Amino acid sequence: MHPLTANETFRLRFWSRVREFAVPPTMIESATARRMAGDWAGACAAAHFDVDLDLRAVGRAHGREFAARVRADLRQLAPDLLRWHFPRIAPDGLLRPDLTVSLARYRADKEAIHLVARTPPVWADAGQRISLALWEPSQSRPHPDRRFRLDLHRHLWDAPRAGELAERAREGPSAVEIPGCATHRWMAEAALLLQADGCAGSTVAVRLSSRRRLMLDVDTRKITVAPARGRPLLPDAATWLLPDVELLRAGLIDADRLHPLVAAALCPGHRPAGVARSPGSAEERLVECRGAMHRIGVVNGVLVPLDHDADEIRREELLIALGGTGPPCLQAIDTAHRAPENLADVRARLDHGDTAGALAVVERLLGADALLRSGALRDELETALRRKVSHGMYRAGIGGYSPPPSTRDKRRPDSRAHPRHATRI
Repeated sequence: MHPLTANETFRLRFWSRVREFAVPPTMIESATARRMAGDWAGACAAAHFDVDLDLRAVGRAHGREFAARVRADLRQLAPDLLRWHFPRIAPDGLLRPDLTVSLARYRADKEAIHLVARTPPVWADAGQRISLALWEPSQSRPHPDRRFRLDLHRHLWDAPRAGELAERAREGPSAVEIPGCATHRWMAEAALLLQADGCAGSTVAVRLSSRRRLMLDVDTRKITVAPARGRPLLPDAATWLLPDVELLRAGLIDADRLHPLVAAALCPGHRPAGVARSPGSAEERLVECRGAMHRIGVVNGVLVPLDHDADEIRREELLIALGGTGPPCLQAIDTAHRAPENLADVRARLDHGDTAGALAVVERLLGADALLRSGALRDELETALRRKVSHGMYRAGIGGYSPPPSTRDKRRPDSRAHPRHATRI
């Protein structure tokens, strides 16, 4: 294995954190159970998908046979698997905003109609929700992005075909080695692209960055650096190695942390450990307090000091109210309320839409009945609530409402305005 560059190290650390927070195990379990029961709409709800299509209306507009094809694809859709593989951007690993991705393409009335997955713009991305809809050429809404298309990579969202990942995502030898690129698959993927799009030529463009393109000729099997305008574009899913493959190779993830369908394809024969991963911990914590080790823990839904009696606590709280300094046990509790050590994990869960997971961490830390004090933790929860309201207004189509980016949005202004130019991860 070649030594990792600084950029590769950052990229793998980035994807490791995405895999930790972006698609929580509870979401996967719930969505899978509903999908296995035949409830595709329930699976979408469990995976935080909004369904913006009505199959009855589709049948009236395009016929029952067309609607049946769409329904069949929706029943095979694993929305949690699609979320797992959906394009993301740096630095926080959030879903690529304002994106329309083609999942399947159908022929109807001499035109192509696409089943698409959409993400909202940055200002309305609270909850990291994805919507499903049908896109027709007559619509004014954004076209499906040709760089991020999954109609040629159904194994990234179609549960019965997830096993194809073993072949299409594995590493292999290649005459051209470019770190992170699936160069050994380029020729086969390019042939699939040309056949699917009915192209007469034999060349496709390969995008390595916003300013770097290659031209690949399927007939001559040559890769050259040449202008590639007007050529079919090899999708990102075919251009780059699957992050999970690189994470496994680098030892930054194990099979138990993978999506079960991904683990089954990449690690055949692996048996899940079966241990539920629970966010946060309810264990007692030790605090050095006035020359002794004291405990703090949750009692009756509230974080309290366990080695101080009630009268002592009341006296110390009165002293604090008068401007004094309380014992380290009370200081530790105050810090947990305002800026706990695992605030970064709470923030990550909120950013990725895992509100239930974030609240579980807070409840295990402070107790279910705790009243949050002013500070960073409370600010994060209030910000998440305001952003959720913004998303609701976006979904309701309230015109003219476009709040400024969050003050915690670390992306460059040009990346927020033009997400397609954001850093590739």
